[in-house]
Amino acid sequence: MEKKDHPLVSVVIPCYNQAIYLSEALDSLLQQTYQNWEAIVVNDGSPDDTENVALGYVEKDKRIKYLCEENAGPSSARNMGIKYAKGEFILPLDADDLIKPEYIEIAIDTFDKNPSIKLVYCQGFFFGDTVGLWDLRYSGYKNLLLRNAIFSSAFFRKSDYVRIGGYDENMRKGHEDWDFYIRLLDGDGLVYQIPLPLFHYRIKKYSLTTLATQKDVLAETDFYIYSKNRAIYTSYFGGSILDYLRELDDLREKRIRHKNKWYRKFFHNYIKK
Repeated sequence: MEKKDHPLVSVVIPCYNQAIYLSEALDSLLQQTYQNWEAIVVNDGSPDDTENVALGYVEKDKRIKYLCEENAGPSSARNMGIKYAKGEFILPLDADDLIKPEYIEIAIDTFDKNPSIKLVYCQGFFFGDTVGLWDLRYSGYKNLLLRNAIFSSAFFRKSDYVRIGGYDENMRKGHEDWDFYIRLLDGDGLVYQIPLPLFHYRIKKYSLTTLATQKDVLAETDFYIYSKNRAIYTSYFGGSILDYLRELDDLREKRIRHKNKWYRKFFHNYIKK
């Protein structure tokens, strides 16, 4: 039974083809100075060794649980894990990332000192194929609407998660955490950033080489976020955001027409012969 002054923290770990890193993420949990946590590993239909790695840790520590679903993307995996979470506080953690031993303890202490805070995160640090401080700083809700400044491994209350309906499972290509924070903070929600690099974000070679191809995909997710939260954007930016949305819509239609034109030419020149 959890102590009143030591609330349970549920760490939700979606995992898709990250079995080679999963043990490092779980080891970083086992090293936490704050001990009242549970971990829920959600296998998002991985064809790799995720299940065996996860079940090995389930046997080591009763605080670690394992769930499995057909591949449906990170939003679905997080929602599934949080559905079964028993903690008052939630911390999403990707299976290839790490947290430093003090992260949970400092975050819970922050919520305890100021219960009006909606979200707690820290400074980030890149490791792997790129090393260095990740300079993300929250500078108010209006700026958040234009650019996400909070990584996915931030603490929030499960009650707030339930209130806003969780992560949008239509978002399978990225930025699902940005959309979640826009709805979670809702204009006046307080955010606190711990001034220490307690979250380590792994950079891999393929992440760097595919960055350029991701730009078009992320532009689509930007448009989706702007469109679904149109009322919020209009209230902060007025008609200017509507003009911007129309420009984005025109660019998207041109991109689709160009793609279809290229495909038809390719089909007639090389396939239909």
